[in-house]
Amino acid sequence: MTDTVSAEQERREADLIERVVRSFDDCSDPRLKQLMTSLVHHLHAFAREVRLTEEEWGKAIEFLTAAGHVTDDKRQEFILLSDVLGLSTQTIGINNEAYGDATEATVLGPFFVENSPEIPIGGSISGGATGEPCWVEGSVSDSDGHPVAGARIEVWEADAEGLYDVQHDDGRTAARGHLFTDAEGRYSFWGITPTPYPIPHDGPVGKILAAVGRSPMRASHLHFMVSAAGLRTLVTHIFVRGDELLDSDTVFGVKASLVKEFERQTSDSPTPDGRAVDGSWSRVSFDIVLAPAGT
Repeated sequence: MTDTVSAEQERREADLIERVVRSFDDCSDPRLKQLMTSLVHHLHAFAREVRLTEEEWGKAIEFLTAAGHVTDDKRQEFILLSDVLGLSTQTIGINNEAYGDATEATVLGPFFVENSPEIPIGGSISGGATGEPCWVEGSVSDSDGHPVAGARIEVWEADAEGLYDVQHDDGRTAARGHLFTDAEGRYSFWGITPTPYPIPHDGPVGKILAAVGRSPMRASHLHFMVSAAGLRTLVTHIFVRGDELLDSDTVFGVKASLVKEFERQTSDSPTPDGRAVDGSWSRVSFDIVLAPAGT
């Protein structure tokens, strides 16, 4: 609150907060009560600190309304908003506390889709998506170093055009799939070498980024979701070492431990599974460590 606010004005504003907080006194759910009263305190503190104008408040309501209108089963503008404000990454960090050498989590993003196609170990998730082939391999283990057999690994990524399959309007399923680790906790598959792309910026969130001079670009990455009985489900990505966007990823998803070396290969380099590749390709290794469930 600024120094220009009179004592009487301050009293009136504080009294309102007290009355709003008291309105939750009969809430029977202690956690819900905590969330609502804390939200009221922080929202009112923000409004008072910046001396929010009615015009600005109205613009904020218009923004939220527009975000609701553009959101559908293929696009979640509110996730984008949470992402670009760093709230998604903060919440993920709070709920995935550091545990030994467990792999760090990062944002889910708005383009995860249930019921992806299953592929065998060594199979391809590309589904005809454009992009340079990339061989991905690694292992899944628990925090004690024991291999995790049968872990489910969901993977998805954008194509060379910077689009996920759901952003195309032809109903394709491409550059996504799932597979299971073998008896030794190993996995491998063919994907696409990740490339940078912009988050959808033709809507309300994009207007905010433009207004504040921020780029909508995401650093190159490949999404993973890894789950196994008795272990914490991991949602993460890996990023391409050397990508110039690593320090300016628009959703603050990059973590140093998730930056990996994608080794470029020439067309005459033998592939791990003997597959013939027309042109260059890349390969990357990503060993995943899962924390115990409930940690």
